[in-house]
Amino acid sequence: MKKRKPRLEIGNDVDRFIKVKKRKPRLENDMDFIKVKENLGHHLSREDAEDDKELVSRHVTHGFHLVQGKMNHGMEDYIVAENRKVNGHELGLYAIFDGHSGRDVAEYLQSHLFDNILSEPDFWTNPKDAVKRAYKATDDDILEMMIGSRGGSTAVTATLIDQEKLIIANVGDSRAILCRNGQAKQITVDHEPQKEKELVESRGGFVSKAPGNVPRVDGQLAMTRAFGDVEVREHITSEPYVRVESVDKDSEFIILASDGLWKEI
Repeated sequence: MKKRKPRLEIGNDVDRFIKVKKRKPRLENDMDFIKVKENLGHHLSREDAEDDKELVSRHVTHGFHLVQGKMNHGMEDYIVAENRKVNGHELGLYAIFDGHSGRDVAEYLQSHLFDNILSEPDFWTNPKDAVKRAYKATDDDILEMMIGSRGGSTAVTATLIDQEKLIIANVGDSRAILCRNGQAKQITVDHEPQKEKELVESRGGFVSKAPGNVPRVDGQLAMTRAFGDVEVREHITSEPYVRVESVDKDSEFIILASDGLWKEI
C-alpha cells in the first residue's frame, strides 16, 4: 500500500477546535454556537461553499471566513490563502492581518509581505532570520509611505513548505493554534503591553491603563508589536515571534485568527 503523506488542514474548523480543547464555548447551547459559526462567513453558504472557499491540493485543504465587527468602521481584516510553487518547492501561504485605525496597512501586508519573505535569499536555509528581516523591511516601506497618516495592523503568517515544515510568525494579538495528535497548542505569542512593559520602557515609552482599563502603549495601542502605528512607532517594534514546526502524521490542523475569534471561544 502506498504511504500517504501527512494531511494538514488550515482554516477555521471551530467546532473541532472546541472539541479538542475539551471546553465548552461561552454560549448558552449548541444551536447558539452554530449560529456564531455560520455568521463568521460574509458571502458563502453551506451549499456553494465547497468550490469557492476550499482550495485543495493533494494533501492540504484550507478555508476561511471574514466577518465585520460591531464597531462603526468598515472591514479592516485581510487574509492570504494560496498555494505557490517556488524554486521547486510546493508552498502554502496563509495569513491574517487585523488592521486598526484604518485598512491601508493590512491591505499592503496582504499584497507584499509574503513576496518580501520569499525574496530573502536565505529563506530556505535560515527561515527565522529571513522572516524577521522581511517583516522589518515591509514595515520600513509602510512607515515611509505613512507620513502624515495613521493606522496599523497585526499579522500572523504561516508558510507550509513541501507539506513537511511550517514557518509561523506573528506580531500583535492574532494567533495560530496547532492541533497535533488531538492536542491543541498556541504556537504564537500575544504581544501585550503588560507582558512587554520593559520593552516599551526601554524604547522611551510607557504603559498605562488610562483611558479605560486596558493596558496600552503610551495610553494608545493595546499591543507592543505591530506594523505601522506611526504615533507610537518609536516605542513598539515590528520584530515578530518566529518558530518552525515539523508536519508529520500526527499534525491535524492549524487555525489562524484575529482576536475577534479568540474572544468568543
